[in-house]
Order: sequence, then structure tokens, then C-alpha cells
Amino acid sequence: MIRLLYNLLFPFALLLFLPAYLLKMRRRGNYRRNFGQRFGIYSAEVRARLAQQNPIWIHAVSVGEVAIALKLAAKLRELQPAFECVLTTTTTTGFAFAEKEAQPWMLVMYNPLDFWPVVQRAFGAIRPRQIILVEAEVWPNLAATTRARGIPIALVNARLSPRSERRFRRFRRIVAPTFRCLDLVCVQELEDVARWAALGIPRERIHPVGSIKYDPTEAQNASSAPAAALQKFGIDPAEQLILFGGSTHPGEEEILAQVFLRLRTEFPSLKLIIAPRHVERTRDIRTQLAQLHLQVLLRSGTPSPFDCLLLDTTGELRNWYSVATVVFIGKSLTTNGGQNPVEPILAGKPVVFGPHMENFARLAQSLVAHDAALQVPDAEALARHCGDLLRDAAARQRLVANAERVLACHRGATDRTAELLMSLKARSQTRP
Repeated sequence: MIRLLYNLLFPFALLLFLPAYLLKMRRRGNYRRNFGQRFGIYSAEVRARLAQQNPIWIHAVSVGEVAIALKLAAKLRELQPAFECVLTTTTTTGFAFAEKEAQPWMLVMYNPLDFWPVVQRAFGAIRPRQIILVEAEVWPNLAATTRARGIPIALVNARLSPRSERRFRRFRRIVAPTFRCLDLVCVQELEDVARWAALGIPRERIHPVGSIKYDPTEAQNASSAPAAALQKFGIDPAEQLILFGGSTHPGEEEILAQVFLRLRTEFPSLKLIIAPRHVERTRDIRTQLAQLHLQVLLRSGTPSPFDCLLLDTTGELRNWYSVATVVFIGKSLTTNGGQNPVEPILAGKPVVFGPHMENFARLAQSLVAHDAALQVPDAEALARHCGDLLRDAAARQRLVANAERVLACHRGATDRTAELLMSLKARSQTRP
């Protein structure tokens, strides 16, 4: 009855939110390409390729989740040489990153809207033998269809923010039937088992394996492209002090610029690199920084002298961390949530973040408790601590070494997740 009501209301909700959704997609660019895939409409070329496969379907929302999906898919391919997958994503940035990084045995598409007729069309075309959802994407019709068709479905690297947990608990009677469809849930820590079980998932299906995102042994080698790009400007990253803002949100770019200007009085050769979370904000950010009399250069622009390099390309952030001296983690100072602090740590860089790291609360608390990261309450403290780190190479190395020890408990998470997925496949063969 609940799902029937959900499907009856879905078209009205779609009409209500579609204008804002299309506006967001337009700002991010390239939203028209393959737009029909969101409605389960595929080209003849895609259908022809799908007709030759019986793939595993992996769904990842955006760039961060796609990176996890690619990591896991590579491990599954290693364990099973004939492994093929369809990798779906929701955002245009996620799609662009997935296309850029995908192997020939992967087919990248947009995820269909979770409306019953659309989901049925998608299943008819893809014909998956298993579905893997990354982090938090559990949709009612998608889950119910897998259950009805006897297809095993797993949630990997499961993430449940405090806000989502409170909302799900409040509407437990509504969401529990969807969560019970999951055959396997791979959570990041032992404490997460009880939280997911409270949503209606049988405990025997929940396995603490660590985080694929935090798995140090699976860290990919950084590209040399960022260092080569800086060398074109006459900058040697090995010698240059660089303050780096990763995945910044509105308000944080201006704060970082002011911190940079303050620190440059002591470190005249200091450079600022900013990677905004949403590249469609590039023009506004450039205007704001220009008003502070900074020379701003776009990553996509012609090489020229700069104070601040603004990364206006997608899918490169992980590689660019390699040139930083100190990294500020975005979405932690002017807004709530926080971004992933692990990628700069794996790149061997010390991290500083603001008071709002709700999306990574447990990890952030552990990093701070083990002297593995610095958490600051405001812009004044940010400037002070960044200055301390720029002066003290030994302090930077100590933070990184401690952070690597914190992440060590997640080593092997990718292997453990892949093995559970392989056993899930074996169980599905005897499933009624």
C-alpha cells in the first residue's frame, strides 16, 4: 500500500521539483546528453551492447561514490576475469568522471528515475544478475523489483548520517520494507551494525568490513599532471608552499582568500589552489576573488602568473592533492556536512577542517583525538593553524603519520567487501 501511494504521488512530485532540477543540471552543463536514460530510454547502440551481457549493476550517485564503485569493480574483475558491469550515476559530474575512468568492460549510464514504469524498462534492458548500491542510494521501486525478480541486492560502504538516521527512525514503518529487501549491507564500523538493524534489516545480513573509501592499500597512484601543470608556470611543487581548499562551498573561498592574503605577508611565495565542490560556481568565485585583488587563473585557462589557481575541471581533485602543502577540507566552515578528508591524507598531506564534519563525524573525531588532523572553530583559527603548519614541516609529517595509523583499521575493506559480494552471488543461485 505504501509503495502504491509512492508511485501515485511520484509524477506530481516530479513535476513539482523538475524545474529546479533542470536548472541545476543546466548550470552543471552537458545535462542533455543521454537524458533519456533517466527515463529508461536507451539508444540502439546501448541496447545492442546490453543484449550481449548479463552484467552486475553498480549504482553510485556522484564523483565520490563513483570513485568507490570503480575501486570495488576493479577488485571484482581481479577475482572474476569475466566480470562485466553497468555503472550508473545520477549527476552529470559523476557521469563525466565515470566515463573518463571506466574500463572497456564497464558501461556507464544514468540511473533511471525511481518510478515504477521507468524502473521496469531499465530492468528489461539491463537484465542485471546482481545490484550493488554505493553508500546510501536505496530506492523503493528499485529494491522491490530486485526482490520480485530474485536478483540479489547489496549496499556497500553503507553510510548513514545522524540526520538521515533520525529521519528514517521517525518513518521506520514506511522505510523498513525497502531496507528489508537488501540481502547484504557492508558497513564501515562495528558500531554501525545496530544503527542499520534498527531500520529493519536482519543483523545476519549486516557485516562490518571497514570503508572502501578509507582503504589505504587500495589508494590509486596520483597522476603527475598537476605537478606538470604547475611546472609550466615555473612552480616546483616540491619546493613551493601551497594552501589548498578541497571541495569548497559558498563563503569558504572568500575566507581562504583572506587567510591566504594574511599568510602571504610571512610567506611571500605562497600560492592558493581552490577546488570548488560544484564547478558551475567558477564564475562567481572568480569574481569574488578578483575583488580581493588576487590574480586568479582557471585550470582550463592559458598558463599565466597567478596568486590563486581555480580548478574548474571535474574528476581531478584526488590527483591535485599531491601538490598541496596544507589542505583545508570544504563544507566544514560555512555550512554543515564536511567533505571527505581521506584523499588528501592518502596523498600524504596534513588536513585542517572546520567545526562541521557531520558526514564524517566518527572519522573526524578519531583524527582529532589522535593528533591526526586539526579542527578549527572559525576563520581566525584557520589562519593561525595553517600558518603553524606552513612553518613546521615536522608538524605536517606528524599529522600525516598519525592519520595513516587511524586509517589502518580500514585496510583490506575492498577485499572483504568483494568477497562478501562473491558469496552473495553463490547464495542467489539457490534462492527461491
